[in-house]
Amino acid sequence: MKSKKLKVQRRKHKNLQFYLFTFAFLLAVPGCAVPHVPLRVVYEDPANFVRLETDPFVLPEWPDSRHSHPMAISPEEIAGILKGLTVRDHRIALYLMFAGEAPREPVFRDDEVALLAPRLAEALARAKPDERVAYYLSQPQTSIKREITSGGLYVREHHLHFILGNHRIIYGIPAYGMVYDRRYPMRPTAAKGFDLYFEPVEAVVPQLSGILDRLFGREKDEVVIDLQKLRRSKPVAWGISRGA
Repeated sequence: MKSKKLKVQRRKHKNLQFYLFTFAFLLAVPGCAVPHVPLRVVYEDPANFVRLETDPFVLPEWPDSRHSHPMAISPEEIAGILKGLTVRDHRIALYLMFAGEAPREPVFRDDEVALLAPRLAEALARAKPDERVAYYLSQPQTSIKREITSGGLYVREHHLHFILGNHRIIYGIPAYGMVYDRRYPMRPTAAKGFDLYFEPVEAVVPQLSGILDRLFGREKDEVVIDLQKLRRSKPVAWGISRGA
């Protein structure tokens, strides 16, 4: 009798795991229907944009989930942060034994830093506590393909959360249906194959990752930067203040 009850409990547990995993998977897959995200455009041209989006993880009934927006950070400081971000191809342990670590490369080119820095600074200064900043950069490759780099950022207290959803990904524009890379810039359009880093490393806030972080690909695509430590690491102070 006990054995039969145990089998039933195990079956229920496995069913629950399956349903939870399926639900999470459907949310993670770009091809699935996702609710429209309210947004405000800060800058847009035919290939790039910076905008403000309502953050679904900020809950009205949970004040601690609100961001420290608006936040005044100078374009010069934003440029320094963008230049401090690097990315490296992710390699499994067996590959590392034979080939070693892949070289790091800057996340953004100089022209991309020049385009993004003043717009991201403006977006953070205009952002509401329940909004996050999204950025999107693209370069046409063919009539139906483009290279994209996209993600987002927000500030909570003195911590800047920087997300790299896609880096130099070749995105095939669908002939029909939703164009997801522009609509959801923080969502990966392909399997994550990179790790994100920031220098100076002393300003990086270590983060604990869980099963959902690994499932949604957030484990290696987000860095949290302590703005106070970053200021102390620079020879000149950068102005950071809460907006009015």
